Amino acid sequence: MEEMNVKTNFVAKTFLWMFLGLFATGLIAFYTYTSGLMLNLLYGGAFEVLCIVELVVVLLFSFLSRKLPPSIVAVLYFAYAIINGVSMSVIFGAFEITSIAVVFLGAAALFGVFALVGYKTNIDLTKIGTICIGALLLGIILSIVNIFLGNGMLDIILNWVLIAVFFGITAYDIQQIKRMHESGAIADDKLHIYGAMNIYLDFINIFLRLLALFGKRK
Repeated sequence: MEEMNVKTNFVAKTFLWMFLGLFATGLIAFYTYTSGLMLNLLYGGAFEVLCIVELVVVLLFSFLSRKLPPSIVAVLYFAYAIINGVSMSVIFGAFEITSIAVVFLGAAALFGVFALVGYKTNIDLTKIGTICIGALLLGIILSIVNIFLGNGMLDIILNWVLIAVFFGITAYDIQQIKRMHESGAIADDKLHIYGAMNIYLDFINIFLRLLALFGKRK
């Protein structure tokens, strides 16, 4: 019973960190849009710089999170969440806010289902995770190619495929986080944040793909 309580508390803390990251992203995104900063960034060409900075922060987080102290890992996590909030402000200019809210709730519900699957299942999801990551890389390449092709049907197909891929990755990530906690591979005070970053990215991608498919545009 005590071991189960420890595991439950660990998962709860990981999801709390994820929620805090999503809250920071949403708050910054809404402020960036309503303040007019989004337009200044767009016309000033700063969004391209933001994308590069986001990539750098993610790489630093991925490669150094196990070596850095928890406080620095937390700073990197929130730095990414805030920068991502600025870049995601464009969705408020493209979609109606009620539509954004509805899709967000739908994404949260679906994410929760697959996170629960990953947490509860006794099936080893390593092979599924590997396949999903390979499919994700292929999907990213095709998405980049389609920027130049401008094929609307391919874009829709890719969105559906990548949603399915991120459902699989979500279940895989949750299982991996649980296993790392059980094995003690990473200290819990850092694993909370490391795990939160992974599932934060999973959720954001599910939300954006669903928004592209079902969001009501202005």
